[in-house]
Amino acid sequence: ALRARGCRVRLWTAHYDPERCFAETRGLSVRTAGAWVPRSVCGRGHALCAALRMACLALYVLLLSGDSCDAFICDQVSACIPILRLARTRKKVLFYCHFPDQLLTKRESFLKRLYRWPLDWLEEYTTGMADCIVVNSKFTASVFKDTFKSLSHINPDVLYPSLNISSFETIVPVDIADLIPKTKKFLFLSINRYERKKNLALALKALHELQGRLDSYRWNEVHLVMAGGYDKRVLENVEHYEELRRLAVKLGVNDHVTFLRSFSDEQKICLFSNSLCVLYTPSNEHFGIVPLEAMYMRCPVIAVNSGGPLESILHNVTGFLCDPQPTQFAEAMEKIVRDPLLKDTMGAAGRVRVMEKFSSKAFSEQLYQYIRRLTE
Repeated sequence: ALRARGCRVRLWTAHYDPERCFAETRGLSVRTAGAWVPRSVCGRGHALCAALRMACLALYVLLLSGDSCDAFICDQVSACIPILRLARTRKKVLFYCHFPDQLLTKRESFLKRLYRWPLDWLEEYTTGMADCIVVNSKFTASVFKDTFKSLSHINPDVLYPSLNISSFETIVPVDIADLIPKTKKFLFLSINRYERKKNLALALKALHELQGRLDSYRWNEVHLVMAGGYDKRVLENVEHYEELRRLAVKLGVNDHVTFLRSFSDEQKICLFSNSLCVLYTPSNEHFGIVPLEAMYMRCPVIAVNSGGPLESILHNVTGFLCDPQPTQFAEAMEKIVRDPLLKDTMGAAGRVRVMEKFSSKAFSEQLYQYIRRLTE
């Protein structure tokens, strides 16, 4: 977005794998530092390690990189903000808050609460040091206000994420026959990382529930693709992938499910183009880019009625908003199976919705104005 407005952009991150990244980043100048700090220690301390890694990265950028800039943008981990403010010629910082980190973990023991207390304080204090704070949805803005009590004087702006629409228009999709059996007519799609908080089991249970609502002829034409981000370095990805495979067998739907790990952009476009509907299962999702991608590709979305999807999806217009219950998801799935015209009417409405409210042009202009104000 910023490059389109004539800005020079450089990305700094601790780890970058060109084989496992968004294709857009391959066209940017991406540099790495701080990878020597581990992601965890014996599977624990992820938040502490993330803060240390970002702090080391910021120190490297300031002291050793030789880079110069007019402003910094950082997201997710705020621990780097006070270090970036130490630059000899002070540059302002924009922080894109996707969700308070302290709400993404459970506090089941006294030791865990004790461990998290300084990290929670650090997150709130360093977030407040940013010169400009934006959030990805009105839902996240309300959570920001409820969580960061000492920052009650700050009203973060909402900067809705957008899509790189050109990638959807220029990528040549693969043949759908390479991904699913040819006999399948009703294709449902779930796209999300293999993480337990994404509630992917809901899609499998809804599929099982759908089986009881259809005759055997229609049921044999139904198929679900579980496509998810998968990193073998992340233990949860590995474990949850196997958990879902076992659940599919237990529910007796494994012949109607394809598990796809770390899919390509070509595969994603192919799946969107051929799917009857997308199942979006996380509750209280901060925003959720998948519903936007689906709607732009004229694919209706069945999502949980909380969080970001309340702002992106129009119920009964571009998809369905349901309680996170298999019966409700299955009921919406059955409607689309029995009335194929819903795919076309909801799909067309979804494309209009994205272009009117979440266009890349609006995102670019809003972000560029933030940067202009920070550099004046």
